[in-house]
Amino acid sequence: MSVMGKIAVKRRAERGTRACMRLREQAIVPGNIYGHKQDTVPVMMTAADLLQQLKEGHRVLDVDLEGQHETAIIREIQWDTFGKHLMHVDLLRVDPNEKLTVEVKVELKGTAPGALGGGILDHEMRTVLIECLAIQIPDSIPVKIGNLEVGQSIHVRELEMPPNCRCLSHAEDVVVQILAKGAQPVLTPTEGPAQPELIKKPAKEGADEAAGDSKKK
Repeated sequence: MSVMGKIAVKRRAERGTRACMRLREQAIVPGNIYGHKQDTVPVMMTAADLLQQLKEGHRVLDVDLEGQHETAIIREIQWDTFGKHLMHVDLLRVDPNEKLTVEVKVELKGTAPGALGGGILDHEMRTVLIECLAIQIPDSIPVKIGNLEVGQSIHVRELEMPPNCRCLSHAEDVVVQILAKGAQPVLTPTEGPAQPELIKKPAKEGADEAAGDSKKK
């Protein structure tokens, strides 16, 4: 389960590409806080603070905006072309008790005996779409593959969801399977619902708040 992190941000007086470039040269990341029918607020924070939150796996943040506290999730992060430097971040205001639709990674647990015996491990789905409370977003959905033999598979309907979480991905989609050598992967029956990303990496270098400033309030 994700633990709420904390980050201090300040308002940005200057906007535009050049202003954002100057901030990045000082290891400061420009961003926006938006949502909940409130005004979009241009903000900035140190790259070190934001990287620490990402390193600790925090998605939900207690945002300290010059003494005013808001709960927000990391909605989108933009990196440079090489995925090394933070360029921009969008923070979406949330009510800790409201339900969100989010994309969560699938994490394989154990070693499949079928793979050890010469089969091919085919990890079809790397993420699933779930609905849960903002303060209960899981870090990942674990999938136990310790008994998986050649020709066997695990479908979305077989996943064990954390408490109060509902999976929205198609029930018959294959999450992981063990194929015999030379066999073709079994295609999932549907693409499923669109999957919004909380974090995107990498993004086109030079992208800044042009998109973020036009977010719907």
